[in-house]
Amino acid sequence: APNAPGPGPGAVHPVDVADLRVRVNAVIEGFLARQAAVLAEVSPRCAPLADYVADLMGSGKRLRAAFCYWGWRGAGGQDRPEIVTAAAALEFFQAAALIHDDVMDGSDTRRGMPSVHRRFADLHHRSRWDADGELFGVAGAVLAGDLCLVWSDELLTGCGLGPGALSGGRPHFDRMRTELMGGQYLDILAQVAAGRDGEEPGADAVERARRVIRYKSAKYSVEQPLLLGGGLAGAPEELLATYSGYGLPLGEAFQLRDDLLGVFGDPATTGKPAGDDLREGKRTVLVARALRRADAADRAALLEGVGRRDLTDDDVRRLRDVLRRCGAVAEVEALIDELAAPALAWLADAPLAEP
Repeated sequence: APNAPGPGPGAVHPVDVADLRVRVNAVIEGFLARQAAVLAEVSPRCAPLADYVADLMGSGKRLRAAFCYWGWRGAGGQDRPEIVTAAAALEFFQAAALIHDDVMDGSDTRRGMPSVHRRFADLHHRSRWDADGELFGVAGAVLAGDLCLVWSDELLTGCGLGPGALSGGRPHFDRMRTELMGGQYLDILAQVAAGRDGEEPGADAVERARRVIRYKSAKYSVEQPLLLGGGLAGAPEELLATYSGYGLPLGEAFQLRDDLLGVFGDPATTGKPAGDDLREGKRTVLVARALRRADAADRAALLEGVGRRDLTDDDVRRLRDVLRRCGAVAEVEALIDELAAPALAWLADAPLAEP
């Protein structure tokens, strides 16, 4: 569950069952080493493209890879290295999404390190090169993200599963990529068009925010990795429907929790400064619910503060107080529980294969 405690002492983390995290990491490291060699043939000066991606991908929970793997196993697929390789393709797709998202949001950090575009900008500065270092940073990150997109496709296509298996999984993989880009566009649109043209007729701010997280994050975090694994294994429609019924609300709950962490989380855990989502002007469900519930003074404070890059820590604390005071935090916590419960109920009678 999204707010459940981690495994107790001596317990195996779900992502580590079948030694999955170690195996996915090995696939990623081996693949990146091969790609670094290809880039070195182009020129040794291309090394940062591979190095910065490798650093970014050196950590991560590997949840998407795990959902893909267990989607395969739940459909009767056997434990094979080929499915671990296919699942690792999702980690490259996520890396692409993170790199490009940080560019669009102007984020300085990711996973406790400088974001990729900041690293390229710093490389420009240290090298004393000509022209605009910030533009160079953005250009380098765009290319690194594009490489990750290319590599995710290459890894899936070359995973070793036969053409029949790949044809079953490919539609889910392709749809996932298109939907995420649409969701990402809605996200940047929400930051510039709130209350103006471009909004769906009849949709309120909370509905719009939920649509953003559904397509930008929720679907590709849980549902579509499950569908990819199931599709690769030739899962019947009944099981695929179960995967969607379980995965979509759980993915949305997961993102709602992430949105709370983006405002209230510990930077040592999240890898990003607390309050960054407020500085970036993200129109999350949390913010949308607060704007709907807040009194005039608090609403004015939110409208004035959300999206201000120069918010101080004290400013962030004041906005946190507004979010709590108006009841938005409690509402989002309740929504997480409402989404998690029916998601888990889908598994009660799921037609899953025995592991």
